[in-house]
Amino acid sequence: MKLKRFAALGLCALMAATALTACGGGTPASDPAAPASDNPASSQAASDEPITLKLSTWDYASVPYVPELVKNFEASHPNIKIDVIDIPAADYTTKLTTMLNGGSELDVILIKDADTSRSLADKGQLLTLNDRIEADKIDLADFNGLAENFNYDNKQFAMPFRTDYYVMYYNKDIFDAKNMPYPSNDWTWADFEKMAKELTGDGNYGAFLHTWQGCVGNWAMQDGKHTIMDYETGYDFYKPYYEMALRMQKDKTIPDYGDLCAAKIHYSGAFPQGNVAMMPMGTWFMVNMIDKINKGETNVNWGVATLPHPEGVEAGYVVGAATPIAVNNASKHADAAWEVVKYFTSEEAASVMAASGQFPARADDAAIQKVATMEGMPEGAAEALKVKHISLDRPIVPKVADVNQMLTEQHSMIMLGQSTIDEALAEMAKQAKDIIEG
Repeated sequence: MKLKRFAALGLCALMAATALTACGGGTPASDPAAPASDNPASSQAASDEPITLKLSTWDYASVPYVPELVKNFEASHPNIKIDVIDIPAADYTTKLTTMLNGGSELDVILIKDADTSRSLADKGQLLTLNDRIEADKIDLADFNGLAENFNYDNKQFAMPFRTDYYVMYYNKDIFDAKNMPYPSNDWTWADFEKMAKELTGDGNYGAFLHTWQGCVGNWAMQDGKHTIMDYETGYDFYKPYYEMALRMQKDKTIPDYGDLCAAKIHYSGAFPQGNVAMMPMGTWFMVNMIDKINKGETNVNWGVATLPHPEGVEAGYVVGAATPIAVNNASKHADAAWEVVKYFTSEEAASVMAASGQFPARADDAAIQKVATMEGMPEGAAEALKVKHISLDRPIVPKVADVNQMLTEQHSMIMLGQSTIDEALAEMAKQAKDIIEG
């Protein structure tokens, strides 16, 4: 049994390495934040001369709003053509790192893992955008607090393009069978645990917590006061949520963590099976559910509610992520590249994204309403999707990826019973200190 549990630990650590937010090396520039006017390689202004820009992204054909934005931009800028560099998602960050370190001619960069943007900026690979933002009178407050995450030393190196955040998915039929009311948009994690226990039975689990560390630890960061880098607290803010997860696992109101890892069970297959009453997961999964229903792969009668909040925290405080877009500091067409960034983060682009079910970083009421009225979306989605504050699951700071990986490993130790909560939290603090200060 012990060997089986250690095998599950390895599998869980591997599975949990992927977080809500799905480049290193090189020599830093003497002044990474030098404005384009001081950088001969990036100071050529956009003109009427034909220009071809290279834009890097991932899984281009399977993300319909990006091709549409490219088409719309080219139609409104007839002298600028966009050459899309399409890279598989699994290889994207590694490939982008290699390209930039090798002096790539990329102009516009979509950054898949937002926490890598700081290292790109530190190496002088991202253009400072302050002057252009000011000249075009762009109000960063329109981005729901997300823009500040890409401002280092008062220098804006990227703009938030899209976002995702956690909500609660629920199976209406399981609630109906128990004659229980559906979750509200103002409820606590204590309510969630109690409800899950009442919904368990008849072959159904009351809830499903995916194997990611964030599907326990993220709830401790909803208040916006803590991040995964706060080792000086001893990570005590995680303790109530690990206690909850272990209680639910013991009560069998959620599937056993080790079993999920050993069988490689993914949330995207678990909830559509129809025997899970509630599941916290990212907003991106709504489009997946609609697609599965349209393809006849599931007939789950689903709904969505605002994520439960901790006691003493206002409803609508959630955890999420942001995908930034930036200009390569080595671009020979910086002004034209900025025009792409400006359009991709505009109100028009937000409307295009929302129509496909994707949340733009500029997620105002109009965008949320557009997402909520998509064909196949459940009733009441518009109210459930409104948020007041989004805390990033991973802050944009140095060494965050290393800390996140370490927390993933300790998470598995807790959930498999290889360490007590207190032992693991102490080890988290020790290792995080070594990583951050080392």
